[in-house]
Amino acid sequence: MKLAVVGGGSTYTPELIDGFARLRDTLPIEELVLVDPAADRLDLVGGLARRIFAKQDHAGRITTTTDIDAGVADADAVLLQLRVGGQAARNKDETWPLECGCVGQETTGAGGLAKALRTVPVVLDIAERVRRANPDAWIIDFTNPVGIVTRALLQAGHKAVGLCNVAIGFQRKFARLLDVNPSEVHLDHVGLNHLTWELGVRLGGPDGENVLPKLLAEHGDAIADDLRMPRQVIDRLGVVPSYYLRYFYSHNEVVRELGTKPSRAAEVAAMEKELLAMYGDPTLDEKPELLAKRGGAFYSEAAVDLAASLLGNGGSPVQVVNTYNNGTLPFLPDDAVIEVQARVGHDGATPLAVPALDPLYAGLIANVTAYEDLALEAALRGGRDRVFKALLAHPLIGQYEYAEGLTDRLIAHNREHLAWA
Repeated sequence: MKLAVVGGGSTYTPELIDGFARLRDTLPIEELVLVDPAADRLDLVGGLARRIFAKQDHAGRITTTTDIDAGVADADAVLLQLRVGGQAARNKDETWPLECGCVGQETTGAGGLAKALRTVPVVLDIAERVRRANPDAWIIDFTNPVGIVTRALLQAGHKAVGLCNVAIGFQRKFARLLDVNPSEVHLDHVGLNHLTWELGVRLGGPDGENVLPKLLAEHGDAIADDLRMPRQVIDRLGVVPSYYLRYFYSHNEVVRELGTKPSRAAEVAAMEKELLAMYGDPTLDEKPELLAKRGGAFYSEAAVDLAASLLGNGGSPVQVVNTYNNGTLPFLPDDAVIEVQARVGHDGATPLAVPALDPLYAGLIANVTAYEDLALEAALRGGRDRVFKALLAHPLIGQYEYAEGLTDRLIAHNREHLAWA
């Protein structure tokens, strides 16, 4: 089995490597190729990756390349975890929207749209190269904004499934609170990527006992603290929202907060500098503790599980993924990409049935889906008017004056990545 990781020079890649090494019985990789245009980073990350495999007695071969075509050749699956423009572009995404009084964030709002515009054309080019190399290869997308990027891939006819670590993070957290094995915890996880709610927490399987009321009663303070939301809000909802809902439920508070401290991108950039220095140490043969602060917790476990299922090598039969709606949420078009529990196998992902949603959730999901329609259109076809319409449609913006100012700023800060600008 051969896997390729595009964006393999990321400082987070050792987390993925550690998962591949530990879970080799689930996903028996014979060859792993790390692909990245940054040769200097790739050398450091690749060296540590080989040492991690060697320490854990993994027989798989790890190679590195800056050549996408060479890297994906004959791959059975390709993981996408790239960041067009790097942390410098992310820093802009998180700062210039604040000038208009809107949240600055890399996956939602104006910053999320900027990332989508930079990313979708690049991902589609890579996907075409994968298809030419092996039409049967699966593409696993971890590149944000996952919902929009996955939809672009699926609409272009690629074998693709989107992956996020939010659900597995909740699963692990709830398992600790309940003192059970994570495999026993199943989530009624519903929504769009980075716009989800845990409507139920079930023990033993998708149809098991719902222990969410017990969790909220006994651990509501801890859950609310993790989400940085008031306990009374969680109690009134009776569900657990993704921490990304804070951008919607506490928008103005978040904007004020972001204006008083360095951006997350600046923090990560400093962390990456320290991590890369560590990776250059030839005695380091495990992922450093600092990596836990980098974000993306449990990504490796989720990626291994999904790849194993898609490649017919076991894996959990039910996983939370991003895939076509196909009637699952009846108020959305079939070709919307949703994030829900799905049965996953070598033929792809089929969403499980979802109960009728409260309008409180369905309304926001429908609104953001409409924005994503317009965002993908802008990413595929370009043009100032399309960018403006997408921004105006976003519920975190929604005002003509804001959308005008954000459109000008978005184009100005991303001109080098926009072929039409």
